[in-house]
Amino acid sequence: MRVYLDNAATTRLDETVLEAMKPYLLEQFGNPSSIHTFGREAKVAIEKARRQVAEILSVGPAEIFFTSGGTEADNMAIINAVKHFGIQNIITSKIEHHAVLHTVEYLEKQGDINVHFVEVDELGNIKYDQLEQLLKQNDNSLVTLMHGNNEIGNISEIDRIGELCEAYKAIFHSDTVQTVGHFNLNFEEIKVHYAAASAHKFHGPKGVGFMYMDPEKMLPPMIHGGGQERNMRGGTENVAGIIGLAKALELAVNEMDKQREYITTLKKYAIDKLRQEIPTATFNGNCLDLENSLYTVLNVGVPAAEDNEMLLFNLDIKGVAVSGGSACSSGSNLGSHVLEALNANPYDGAIRMSFSKFNTQKDIDYAVEQLAEIVAVKE
Repeated sequence: MRVYLDNAATTRLDETVLEAMKPYLLEQFGNPSSIHTFGREAKVAIEKARRQVAEILSVGPAEIFFTSGGTEADNMAIINAVKHFGIQNIITSKIEHHAVLHTVEYLEKQGDINVHFVEVDELGNIKYDQLEQLLKQNDNSLVTLMHGNNEIGNISEIDRIGELCEAYKAIFHSDTVQTVGHFNLNFEEIKVHYAAASAHKFHGPKGVGFMYMDPEKMLPPMIHGGGQERNMRGGTENVAGIIGLAKALELAVNEMDKQREYITTLKKYAIDKLRQEIPTATFNGNCLDLENSLYTVLNVGVPAAEDNEMLLFNLDIKGVAVSGGSACSSGSNLGSHVLEALNANPYDGAIRMSFSKFNTQKDIDYAVEQLAEIVAVKE
């Protein structure tokens, strides 16, 4: 049996999305920059997709820019905002995705900015009072704080952050990769200036995402070489991918209430099953708080053991696909920077189970049974 419980890393492509993409791979395959019929058809399809995404997020089409994914969108927002607006201070946290942290580290090494880390508590919750103090003490700041944490599932109070940034005239960027398509988001109301999303996190194709950009904080392009994306991003557009992104987001929004209820039930079932089969199991972050965590993510700790570094490998041998925190760190022996920030025991094992609409209770039964067997052998 093979069980896939790593949906925070990537999701299975929905067949309806594939069908929507096919014509733009096989028939209407023109370059959107071409003036002939093939090109015009592709261009019209992209703009229709842009309007569709914008409508879902309650913004204007001119505020949506298609990218290769969330990482590019994060980089574009942070690097270009610093350069364009002469930002001197970045306020972030140590539990951000590496697409943000590594970008901030790069800018700091270049001598472009000073970095200030807002603290988190033992569950990974942002200390908002300290965030306000940092904003008071540091003018001309860019705040970059994610909405939903990809490892421990914590959800930040994005509205509250936006209001604080507005009060202190700071620019606000948020990585919303884990929440777009899973939660109802209105970027106009949130007061966020830039946000990133990636299609493959909500059953769309890999290699395509988008960046929301506040029209009052427009940025220059990061990728030069063409007039695509209204001169914002050079390079021929991923037409089929963009069509797939829009269709996947449409499906996600239309099915959101139904799928949230179903996946939350799976998460509750997994928690109960883990407690039953592995009494020594712990849970990292806010993932047990179903109101303040991603319903798709569960981060589980198991007791310290010498071979915990083989935990994911042993589960994979048994046909269970999970992550040891962030999938972007898989294969690294550096461990999870998120769990380190929470002062978790570095010798404890940790796995992230992340669920989707394609998972079943049978999947969870098998995965927990295999994990329980491995833990029992270690003991």
